[in-house]
Amino acid sequence: MRVLVVGSGAREHAIVHAIRRSPGVASVFAAPGNPGIGEAADLLALAADDLPSLAEAAADLRIDLTIVGPELPLALGIADEFERRGLRLFGPTRAAAELEASKVFAKEFCQRHGIPTARSETVTSLDEARRETSRFGLPLVLKADGLAAGKGVFIVTSEDQLDEVLDGFFVARRFGEAGQRVLVEEFLTGEELSYMVIADGTRVVPLATSHDYKRALDGDRGGNTGGMGSHSPSVLAPGTTRRILEDIVRPTVAAMAREGRPYRGVLYVGLMLTADGPRVLEFNCRLGDPEAQSILLRLDDNLAEVMRSAAEEQLAVSSLTWRREAAATVVMAAAGYPGSPRRGDEITGVEEAMALPGVIVYHAGTRRDGDSLVTAGGRVLSVCGRGSDLAEALATAYRGVEKIRFEGRHYRADIGADSMAKLAGGADDAE
Repeated sequence: MRVLVVGSGAREHAIVHAIRRSPGVASVFAAPGNPGIGEAADLLALAADDLPSLAEAAADLRIDLTIVGPELPLALGIADEFERRGLRLFGPTRAAAELEASKVFAKEFCQRHGIPTARSETVTSLDEARRETSRFGLPLVLKADGLAAGKGVFIVTSEDQLDEVLDGFFVARRFGEAGQRVLVEEFLTGEELSYMVIADGTRVVPLATSHDYKRALDGDRGGNTGGMGSHSPSVLAPGTTRRILEDIVRPTVAAMAREGRPYRGVLYVGLMLTADGPRVLEFNCRLGDPEAQSILLRLDDNLAEVMRSAAEEQLAVSSLTWRREAAATVVMAAAGYPGSPRRGDEITGVEEAMALPGVIVYHAGTRRDGDSLVTAGGRVLSVCGRGSDLAEALATAYRGVEKIRFEGRHYRADIGADSMAKLAGGADDAE
């Protein structure tokens, strides 16, 4: 099998790593990739949103399966473009990807089909926003309708913060088209969980559970980011994953098919485990980042074949094989992230980190400058650790982090701390 992976982040590096382990894969290409991906795949100098060129390259290279990492090409309709040309692609159509591309659509979809989610209202002006936020009271959540690179969600806890966020949406227009409609949503309390499945339009196969960390600073403080770390498995009460699968995931896939938007690809459900049960916070139409880095390290199955069968609407397996171990990911970010990250700082120590037992480093915002590796984005590297249990996986990941240096680097020092506290209190871990 000849495989093309679209994207350039740590998630795509993890996908390439897993595809390389898949029996039957002869060649792997990536577009555009990054320096780390380039060590395991042939890179194509094509942007992830250049849909016609990607399709032409897939045809010319006789690609058997294209796997799309980031959300933007999916939202733009890359699956539709490939289907028109008779090319096999793993990922939802533009219509199905609207679950992520429009938070308003996703919310209304949940309401139409009785899928449990937070109460919300949609506003399109500052006056409407003032009225609805007053009615909801604080704390509350404000979400840009469209794609905002993981930075369009705000948990608002004070009047001053509310003024600042509303100004960003409706006066400064910081989010452009993505912020023309805004969801005002009730603030839910509980534990956040990322749950992902592979779907073929009707059937689903669950991926291992994971827990991710969105806030920039320790203690879940600071601004929202694309993700500062993760671990797999999550620490859950018995029966939680079955309830999510039966009450939320399967009904979502069935309802999408009824609406003429059959969902093929990875369906990511971001959830809050409340006292009243799981509630949908968001849908994503692809693997989470950095959740994928932790999950895929534990996969002991043929990812390429499973994804190909899902793309062909012929998913034959009901479960995947996972290593009986834990994996943890710590994201190392550039100076200024999540605001305006600084670029061009030299990175050292990656090879030393990779030489440590159990450490894997996935590249994201990196590039080559002569013989040097330098920062080229906000989230620079995902440093991952494997271990027999969560404590060992976390310790391994942080040993890798200690080896890597670049000016202004920052990372959370408390990834997994909440889960370790639950385990110390006698909680069960679940896959």
